[in-house]
Amino acid sequence: MTKNFHHVTVLLHETVDQLAIKPDGIYVDATLGGAGHSAYLLSQLGDQGHLYCFDQDQTAIDHAKERLKDYVAKGQVTFIKDNFRHLAANLARYGVEEIDGIIYDLGVSSPQLDQKERGFSYKQDAPLDMRMNQEASLTAYEVVNHYDYHDLVRIFFRYGEDKFAKQVARKIEQARAVTPIETTTELAEVIKAAKPAKELKKKGHPAKQIFQAIRIEVNDELGAAEASLQEALRLLAVDGRMSVITFHSLEDRLTKQLFKEVSTVQVPKGLPFVPENLEAQYELVTRKPILPSLEELDQNNRAHSAKLRVIKRIRK
Repeated sequence: MTKNFHHVTVLLHETVDQLAIKPDGIYVDATLGGAGHSAYLLSQLGDQGHLYCFDQDQTAIDHAKERLKDYVAKGQVTFIKDNFRHLAANLARYGVEEIDGIIYDLGVSSPQLDQKERGFSYKQDAPLDMRMNQEASLTAYEVVNHYDYHDLVRIFFRYGEDKFAKQVARKIEQARAVTPIETTTELAEVIKAAKPAKELKKKGHPAKQIFQAIRIEVNDELGAAEASLQEALRLLAVDGRMSVITFHSLEDRLTKQLFKEVSTVQVPKGLPFVPENLEAQYELVTRKPILPSLEELDQNNRAHSAKLRVIKRIRK
């Protein structure tokens, strides 16, 4: 299965280089995926450095163990099969309470999209699944066929930002009353039927935003990301850095707002100076997000919406 695991890493050098790697540092790849970032990071570590890799997809871990086998043999990499929202608890089991850097490549990985049986893609016929963790209980089938109208509208608006959320939810409700919606292509057709003709003529697939919303709901992506980013900030050592790649506005907004909160100090009016305990513990490394180069965009279509933000801890 790992032979077919193909992933083109987005913003590879920018993401890792922004961490200012210390050869003897302790680092985390919170979203192992195709192991591209991990491989490049490990190439910069000395014998005393170590990388902890998180992924809830066993296929990704199996692939990475083979790709990174030389570093595995040297004992420089540890794989942790779990959701990255449990970052601190898992690292604590290895005695790690402080890290020098961490990488997040949020969203669904290319191999998950490309494995049609995983049910992430509206372009390939497959059972409605969309679980990043194949052992999880909630699937896209459950969301589509058992969520009530109001819950469907809520997730389509909130996670898909689709202005036709109500129409799509109503059409799904009508279709499943006749027979369950079982596959990705069936769902895509229902979504298309709910949208006006002029909308269907626009660039991009009409089901894209709805599929994104269902995927985020199934995997609680935003809740997990917020919890993990907050834990990672607490774990960063002084001068430690965090690189976060996002692929849609919800992820980017979450990251941007969190970074702004921890790097900004609200000074009470009337104080003649800023007390030391009110100084921010973090500072932005990138004021504006780093975007893929034109060359990368030309070579990798999935890089088009990518944004990289980086933050550094400057004091405890």
